[in-house]
Amino acid sequence: MSAPYRRGACPGLSAPMPTGDGLLVRLMPTAPIALDAFAALCAVARAHGNGTIEITARGSLQVRGLTPDSAPRFATAVASLEIAAMEGVPVIADPVLDDPSSLVDAAAIASAVRRAIADAHLVLAPKVSVVIDGGGRLHLDALTADIRLRAIGTRLHVALGGDAASATPLGSIALDRAAAMVVRLLGVIAQQGPTARARDVLRDHGMAAFRGAVDHDLAAAPHLPPRPPAEPIARHPLRDGTVALGVALAFGHAQADALRELARAAAECGARMARPAPDRALLLIGFAAHDAATLGAALESRGFITRADDPRLRVVACPGAPACASGLIAARAIAAEIAQHQLPDSGTIHVSGCAKGCAHPAPAALTIVGTEHGCGIVRNGSARATPDRYVDPADLAGEIVRAVTPIREAAHG
Repeated sequence: MSAPYRRGACPGLSAPMPTGDGLLVRLMPTAPIALDAFAALCAVARAHGNGTIEITARGSLQVRGLTPDSAPRFATAVASLEIAAMEGVPVIADPVLDDPSSLVDAAAIASAVRRAIADAHLVLAPKVSVVIDGGGRLHLDALTADIRLRAIGTRLHVALGGDAASATPLGSIALDRAAAMVVRLLGVIAQQGPTARARDVLRDHGMAAFRGAVDHDLAAAPHLPPRPPAEPIARHPLRDGTVALGVALAFGHAQADALRELARAAAECGARMARPAPDRALLLIGFAAHDAATLGAALESRGFITRADDPRLRVVACPGAPACASGLIAARAIAAEIAQHQLPDSGTIHVSGCAKGCAHPAPAALTIVGTEHGCGIVRNGSARATPDRYVDPADLAGEIVRAVTPIREAAHG
């Protein structure tokens, strides 16, 4: 428990990650970003990188194309913007701070949890994470995490090793016990070695390993029925009477100059802040409800996604070649081609540059994966599955139509 804190290969400001188009840096904001600071961040991403900015499935910002010389200058410039961001174990809380439907102040709980984790100096696997769900409309059920806390009345439901549907329930705790509880649970994981995850402990030692560390703080937890999927691409009312408008970047990325224009348009409509959110969304916060349509139309004309039925949201793609060194196909270009076809109303189509499947580790209705034999086609599986067949990239357009048609017909009965 006293070993020096270590995270491994997470591409933070102080540890950029090499990839196909240079160095990549990830920024995990813990609070909304003032629009002028957001625009300035876009400017330094353009000045020091290749100008590509991504929002990840877990709501982080990624800046691509840095170099060994420019990365330190980028970090210095970002530090001057005073953007609240986390280092170390990701502790992900509700993206909407003033959601009137939230049951607890998830941001305050998350802040206390982050401080407690930092003070504990645990050695943990790079992907270990914590989710704190305040019970609001933009819930976090779809995110996987080693430890999940969800507000139920005046207590927190605790579950381990998965998303809301697959995690193993542990019990419930009082709000003021959250930070201490999370540290003890993470300590159980850390005791199994620097690569262990909660699911590994559950598989090898069962729930008893965790209960032994925290049982005296636990009460029985009620069964939590499933909730409708959270929909970030919408208008979200805030407690002060203003709204947040959720938009998305096509396939999770945009150019810095386009995002600066987004910030300018949002400011002209009265918005004050922006915040990246899970499911590759961006929330524009703090403007009058009657201005939402005007802003939505302005952003849609600039290529941003402003409608929940936009076909581009049905397709998930990683950067692929040449941006990613592991990419064997141009995943985002292929995704853009797929989105031009009539797609099913449900079911995800995943385009992965390689078999790692970073953008969507779970199974998808249709996966197109880059391989040494061409584009592998996988139905109802992940990028790691053995493809049903292989298609030359030049012949992919016709194959897309043939592959998507039965999915669409099944979706419509």
